[in-house]
Amino acid sequence: MNPLVSVLVVSYQTRELILTALATLRTACPGEPYEVIVVDNASTDGSAAAVAAAFPEARVVRLARNVGFGRAVNVGAARARGDWLLMLNPDTEPVGNVVAELLAFTRERPGHGIYAGRTLAPDGSDDGHSVFGPPSLWTLTCFATGLSTLFGRSRLFNREALPWLDRSAPVRVPAASGCLLLVRRTLFSQLGGFTPDYFMYCEDLDLCLRATVLGAAPVLVPSARVLHVGGAASTSAGKRVMLLRGQVTFLRLRWSPLRAALGRALLRTGIAVRAAGSRLTGRARYWPQVWRQRRTWLAGWPPADGLPPVEELSPVQELPPVEVGGPAPPAPRGAPDPEG
Repeated sequence: MNPLVSVLVVSYQTRELILTALATLRTACPGEPYEVIVVDNASTDGSAAAVAAAFPEARVVRLARNVGFGRAVNVGAARARGDWLLMLNPDTEPVGNVVAELLAFTRERPGHGIYAGRTLAPDGSDDGHSVFGPPSLWTLTCFATGLSTLFGRSRLFNREALPWLDRSAPVRVPAASGCLLLVRRTLFSQLGGFTPDYFMYCEDLDLCLRATVLGAAPVLVPSARVLHVGGAASTSAGKRVMLLRGQVTFLRLRWSPLRAALGRALLRTGIAVRAAGSRLTGRARYWPQVWRQRRTWLAGWPPADGLPPVEELSPVQELPPVEVGGPAPPAPRGAPDPEG
């Protein structure tokens, strides 16, 4: 009997965190019809072996190289058997039966295609990062001028963060984080999975916007919650550089050349302003580091054209033991809609 949900966890150097995440998932979601697929991005801390030993029921795929988040999820999705794909970060801990909460909501409101949960800070408050809006020239202007920081709760000046949104009630959202994201597998397949140009960050935004074009309506499920440690695999400066590379890649792929150039200029201005402010105040000292790496993030992630397929990056014979789960299940005939 196939599971109803395939939980996909991408791990990179998160041995202790992922062990805690999977143990909490097992305790919080007893008896739910789900499978766990862990894709390890060539960790050197023994993550894959530790997961295989502690959770023999999990299917572990070890990649020979770190291919980033989206491409690793695509590897796991190709081996998934569930009707639904649930992306879960390794630095999260489910609060309550998150699988049951999401499934119950899909039965009540089956037409959305994509369902987002809430990510909580250590004190239990909503961290505000699980859902967000797309960038625009206006939002980037607000970033460049510092208005989005000065007026962080403003609906006018901080539109990407959706600070006015009531996250205690179900609500449609433009986009959602891959930290806790449920998507119908047929819809994910129809979209071709995550766009491989993104190594990390903004691939979830890209996916949600493409899904919306096909008729999906991403929705926030307030009862589905995880505690999010956050930033487990990167420093503050390093994380921001990767985030900026993802943002620039999004502009390159989804905006016209002229608009994308304006967007990059606004991002550059915004970082310059923050770096100067950091030097004056002595606060947020990572901004000067980010500014010094501007040539890196202004280039975005390298285009996927010409990259070898993920399977060629991860020859299973070189990294035993590897669970590959057999061939990918065949796609259903016909074009699936968001309601499956």
